[in-house]
Amino acid sequence: MAMATSSSFPPPPPYYRLYKDYEQDPSSAPEPPPPIDGPYPLFGAPYTTDVVLPSLEDQGVRQLYPKGPNIDFKKELRTLNRELQLHILELADILVERPSQYARRVEDISLIFKNLHHLLNSLRPHQARATLIHMLENQIQRRKQAIEDIKQRREEAQKLLEESLVVLDGSQTS
Repeated sequence: MAMATSSSFPPPPPYYRLYKDYEQDPSSAPEPPPPIDGPYPLFGAPYTTDVVLPSLEDQGVRQLYPKGPNIDFKKELRTLNRELQLHILELADILVERPSQYARRVEDISLIFKNLHHLLNSLRPHQARATLIHMLENQIQRRKQAIEDIKQRREEAQKLLEESLVVLDGSQTS
């Protein structure tokens, strides 16, 4: 039986030749492609660069909290959480007393979970902004600390140089 030989890595793509003079002249490299804007196909499925959270109605789910741009997320999440707790307790009672009638309660719990999930997903952009702000503030703090460390080391090095010059001047005059 003859064994087929195979390469562990594929050959480089042909456009690597465009970067052969990059070390000597970085401006010789081609410009990167422009960012995609609008709809585009990916593996046969259509996608878009517009990130829009579809409404619950678009998904065929009844919305349990008020509609509109000015939603008090904290209040609505607490309300839905209390409703969820109540429905779970009712489900436990129904499972004990009338086990055949559990399906409606399970559907209600599913509806509450979908509403909770949608509310949380609508907070994702805010979470992303807050996370980015936090990361940038940490980065600024680390850089300021690094600058202070460099200044301190520079001052220490200058003191050592001055002391060395004093010692050298003293040894030359003697």
